[in-house]
Amino acid sequence: MFQKILKRQAKVEKEEGLGQMKVMVGLGNPGRQYEHTRHNVGFDVIHELSNRLNIPLTQSKFKGLYGIGQASGQKLLLLKPLTYMNLSGESIRAVVDYYRIELEDLLIIYDDLDLPVGKIRLRQKGSPGGHNGIKSTVAHLGTQNFNRIRIGIDRPEPGMSVPDYVLGRFSPDEQMSIQAAVAKSADACEAWLTKPFIQVMNEYNQ
Repeated sequence: MFQKILKRQAKVEKEEGLGQMKVMVGLGNPGRQYEHTRHNVGFDVIHELSNRLNIPLTQSKFKGLYGIGQASGQKLLLLKPLTYMNLSGESIRAVVDYYRIELEDLLIIYDDLDLPVGKIRLRQKGSPGGHNGIKSTVAHLGTQNFNRIRIGIDRPEPGMSVPDYVLGRFSPDEQMSIQAAVAKSADACEAWLTKPFIQVMNEYNQ
């Protein structure tokens, strides 16, 4: 009887993809007023992947909006936390716990003030660097060791506050650079479906 229960549980877990799925998370703030702001480039990458891979973000759970599908033979979950940036870790931790995700199968995409507009940088670990969404993620995961893609948004001009800057939209001169960065970040995400992250990191950091 006990063996039957274990087999049934294993079958359910296989069907749901528990513990054998990659998760890509874009950080941002929910609401139309925040769409395409500097702080929401993580969301923009998730939307790009959703369109490319035909994985619609139609499911609402884990304090987020997400979709699950197949891409390059890999089961994949795309997630947009809807907690607002400062509490992003609550949604991420809920997904990681429910699907038993190994941290090596987690990738987080977010904006970075310390990189020029349009520059991307892949890393396997690192401090939050003042980013509240990453601070929350580190606090809830209990580690800084997770894959990330940082997308440069540069720093504000003297006299402009950081909150006003990150919640503002890119200038017309910046649009082409940021669109290219979103596309390149999505390319890196797709590459990670079939390659080790360190290999993708070496390729896309050049």
